[in-house]
Amino acid sequence: MQFQKPVLVQEQRLRMNSQLLQSIQIMALPLQELRIRIQEELEKNPALELLEEPQSLSLEDGQRRNSEVDEYFEDSSDPGFTRGSGYDEEGGDAKRRFMEGALSRPESLQDHLLWQVRLQPVCEELIAVCELLIRNLDENGFHRENPQTLVPGEKRHFLVEGMGLVRKLDPVGVCTADYRESLLVQAGARPDAPKSARLILQDHFEALERGKYKDIAKALKISEDDVEDALRFIKTLTPFPGRLYSGEAPRYVIPDLMVKLKDGQFVIILNDEEIPVLGVNPFFADIQDSCEAKQPREVKQFVSTNIREARLFINSIQQRNQTLLKVARAIVEFQREFFIRGPKSIKPLTLKDIAVEIGVHEATVSRTTTAKYIQTEWGIFELKYFFSNSISGAGSTGSRFSKKGVKQIIKEIIEKEGGKGLSDQKISELLSGRGISLARRTVAKYRNELDISSSYER
Repeated sequence: MQFQKPVLVQEQRLRMNSQLLQSIQIMALPLQELRIRIQEELEKNPALELLEEPQSLSLEDGQRRNSEVDEYFEDSSDPGFTRGSGYDEEGGDAKRRFMEGALSRPESLQDHLLWQVRLQPVCEELIAVCELLIRNLDENGFHRENPQTLVPGEKRHFLVEGMGLVRKLDPVGVCTADYRESLLVQAGARPDAPKSARLILQDHFEALERGKYKDIAKALKISEDDVEDALRFIKTLTPFPGRLYSGEAPRYVIPDLMVKLKDGQFVIILNDEEIPVLGVNPFFADIQDSCEAKQPREVKQFVSTNIREARLFINSIQQRNQTLLKVARAIVEFQREFFIRGPKSIKPLTLKDIAVEIGVHEATVSRTTTAKYIQTEWGIFELKYFFSNSISGAGSTGSRFSKKGVKQIIKEIIEKEGGKGLSDQKISELLSGRGISLARRTVAKYRNELDISSSYER
């Protein structure tokens, strides 16, 4: 028989209040999202007041206040910087040009193909089938779904003709199953294609990928020079023709921080010019400080609650900026060689290293570095870029060479040698000469991650 009896149990729990939750959320926000959050809070809380909006500064004040930042950005090697003063002698023309640029969008692959097919002197049924095929293409120009299941039964007799028509449009080689079929279509459409090129793509593609030119020459009963000529032609083709009209819009970022070397010391500047200056509404503060006994209780409670929330919100933004600066200082200290010599000098670094250095949890470092960017002399980098594992061991406790740094060295070696005939084994030997011990298979892995083809494909 079981009995129940009261038992005292001691346990420790962490309860997340609204203030802690708000602080965590704001810590993770990049500049653009932080400005949106500030605007939402201004609309929600009447006790929160906008003291200074950066865009509302006069030209003289803006030039005086931003002179140091502008001078740094203009001297930077990053090509993406443009002066963002917003002032133009032509005024209205500048605004019109901005609106035209903001409302326009690049032509997509589907748009480019659809207008071409609608100009073809063919029947409406065939055009309808072509439109179905075009809308079924992915960003590479390949089929998303099997065309046989895409076209209705009564129009299926137009399928072969429709695919042939779309494949001849610009860019040539779309409406295919994969890059191999695309290369075959492109080779067939080129009058200057060597006779052996199509045969190699059709029957000896695997041997070509492995660089077995002698086997190909023997099978086709041609010379190795003919195989080399065919290979040079094949390299002029586009394996993913749809990417020429990729509709993906460029992503713009605003650096949260900037670092520069001044008088032998690194100076870190927080980009707080993008963050509006906030304060407590004086009207609400006067009501809270008022000693009038006739003041309704509900009014006092409303005022006190909103003032408290406004101050907590302002403190959360200040804490975000302070933590961001601490993390940036620690990263710059750990990665001094990177900021002096560039990406190939990046060292192994983990979240734990930074967390221990500044005395916070690893999760705080992760939130602080997510979607935050820093402007350097080598370009704009996400803060997470500076965290890299060692090529052997865990983080900074392993080898002194980081994976990202070694990848940059591999890229530099291939570019310096022109990329021709430089096998993974040869790259491994060159790395060994620099004191970097890396197996051939690891070199191949890093090369693939860099999106660099193998030696025979180059």
